[in-house]
Amino acid sequence: MPKSRLVVDSPNILFTCIGRRVSLLNSFRRAAKQLKINISLLGTDTTELSSALQLCDKGYLVKPITHTHYIRQLLTIVKTKKVKLVIPTVDLDLKLLAQNKPKFTAIGCWVLVSTPEAVDICQNKFKTFHFLRKKGFDTPVTMSVATALSKKKLTWPCFLKPRDGYASRGNAVVYNRKELLFFSKRIPNAICQEFIQGIEYTCDVYVDFSMKVRCVVPRKRIEVRAGEVSKGQIVKHPHIMTEAARLVETLGAGPGVITLQLFVTDDDKVKFIEINPRFGGGVPLSIKAGANFPKWILQELLGKKRNIRFDGFKDNLIMLRYDDEVWLKNS
Repeated sequence: MPKSRLVVDSPNILFTCIGRRVSLLNSFRRAAKQLKINISLLGTDTTELSSALQLCDKGYLVKPITHTHYIRQLLTIVKTKKVKLVIPTVDLDLKLLAQNKPKFTAIGCWVLVSTPEAVDICQNKFKTFHFLRKKGFDTPVTMSVATALSKKKLTWPCFLKPRDGYASRGNAVVYNRKELLFFSKRIPNAICQEFIQGIEYTCDVYVDFSMKVRCVVPRKRIEVRAGEVSKGQIVKHPHIMTEAARLVETLGAGPGVITLQLFVTDDDKVKFIEINPRFGGGVPLSIKAGANFPKWILQELLGKKRNIRFDGFKDNLIMLRYDDEVWLKNS
């Protein structure tokens, strides 16, 4: 983080791994218009066949995050285009950006990413479990597959997922020991969790540039497709909002939007299952409801600090997502 407050008139912003984040991109455009500022929105991806990349003011093809020159390429873009803010959009490069944040800071660029320690806790499901338990948050019992198989009694069903997974890839519900053994051999780095019954929620938690939680928006997950919510509803649930803020503050995650996933059980217990230190795919619902994260981020970038907590978002607003098209000319 830069030592002094970074104030810019017309900030250039770079989204990494931008993929399909068209709605997020457009929300920053609307926020800039509301603030009456000029803004250039840049994006990176590994392929031109990225819908959001095509809709950026300027798109850049970069190496995969596993390439040794990935960060060097981003730094070159930042220097050349005088980028003042880098925003990751998926889990893939969070750890790299967190580890290399000082390099961006040195050239006057903010990176909307948590510390390497916080990212590591979020991206390793065992570490997430142990952190939550140690800090007094309710969460499903989590164990290795070997430990699960060694137990004489298990409560079925159980939930399997990769220890380092994301976007619900490789998740499976198993109903007996035979299925547990079968799926654990097909899910890389599989871990076994207690299966939770209840209503599933996502929380968008906004952390300002001084690392203060300013807003928590709970969203009920009505329907999910490919790991992202396709139908959701805003629910002002005070207990969720209090616990979500406490969790993010305890973890020290931020700045930016931190996405939490949780269940509320029939006896009103809040059980956290995931922490994603980045914008979630369903964040357009929170923004539309009035939690204008892009506007607040731009205001902070312009030196206009927010000092209040915001809970004036619209309750019960429902989002029904659908696919749209981006057309490319034949080369």
